[in-house]
Amino acid sequence: MIPNKKLLLLPGDGIGPEVMVEAHRVIDWLARTGRARFDLAEDLVGGASIDVHGKPITERVIERALEADAVLFGAVGGPQWDSQGFANRPEIAILELRRRLGLFANLRPAPVFDALVDASPLKPEIVRGLNLMIVREATGGIYFGEPRGIETLPDGSKRGVNTEVYTTPEIVRVARVAFELARKRAGRVMSVEKANVMESGLLWRQTVAALGKAEYPDIELSHMYADNCAMQLAKNPRQFDVIVTSNLFGDLLSDLASMLTGSLGMLPSATLGAPDASGRRHALYEPIHGSAPDIAGKGQANPLAQILSLAMLLRYSFDMHEDGALIEQAVAGVLASGMRTADILQPGTAKIGTRTMGDAVMRELDKLVG
Repeated sequence: MIPNKKLLLLPGDGIGPEVMVEAHRVIDWLARTGRARFDLAEDLVGGASIDVHGKPITERVIERALEADAVLFGAVGGPQWDSQGFANRPEIAILELRRRLGLFANLRPAPVFDALVDASPLKPEIVRGLNLMIVREATGGIYFGEPRGIETLPDGSKRGVNTEVYTTPEIVRVARVAFELARKRAGRVMSVEKANVMESGLLWRQTVAALGKAEYPDIELSHMYADNCAMQLAKNPRQFDVIVTSNLFGDLLSDLASMLTGSLGMLPSATLGAPDASGRRHALYEPIHGSAPDIAGKGQANPLAQILSLAMLLRYSFDMHEDGALIEQAVAGVLASGMRTADILQPGTAKIGTRTMGDAVMRELDKLVG
């Protein structure tokens, strides 16, 4: 059993608390079976924090996240907070956590479980066996670049400005994450940008190419324009192993890749910081499905992405690869049994709710270690 690790749970809004409950059950199972011990803390973010504190995230939560060994995040947002204005919207919580914790590398795996091959909108022969990883730069680019804002022009019209900007160190550090991941996978990296029309894209291509040549000659490095990458993801996604790209393109391409798998409700993500001298790094793990306010509180949400985010946490923050694989195996077993939440329902499968899906995962875990 590993020593106690500090884990901060931030359920958030919408279906976030519902799916977090099911991940919490897996955490309790890990402790009960003697596989891991955690010092758990929980706090408010997003709209839930606005309702209590008047802001989407407090300094106390930031401090607790900095002290934690890892953060497990749910989801934030909902129409009831639309009047807050752009600068105080619930989503600021996740952006502020990324900024303050230095979380620059967003990892979004897109595996296709055998039992969900037919749930993909693409033909089974195109997606069967798909297991790509998108590494998205998360603290730079057009989402954070300056200048930005909305200004009033002399004629009374308005102009919105956002700036796409990257430095060499920002590109190097996220590319290095991609190369290191590729060494543990199929050994291929596809670097994606728009070097043909954007100076920042040209710098991105030149920098990644130089790093690959100097430090990762064992990795097969290719380059692709972002628009072509989107087309290729729909045409032949299995050609990719690890894709590394900017904040904006990563946002778009990872959502496209997620639909190859059949449902946003199935996909986890990790956002990592730089390791310190001891190898410890700040990290945040979350499902990519969002708060889904239309089904919040109805017991219909798919908790598997939250549970799989916990599996990623065990792998990348605690080197508990066997336990992460065990959770992934349990999820695969439940899907193979024909149990489905509404988002992944197929003909001939059984429709179940959030709690029942959590029950099924717990039974499968017990079966795997029994």
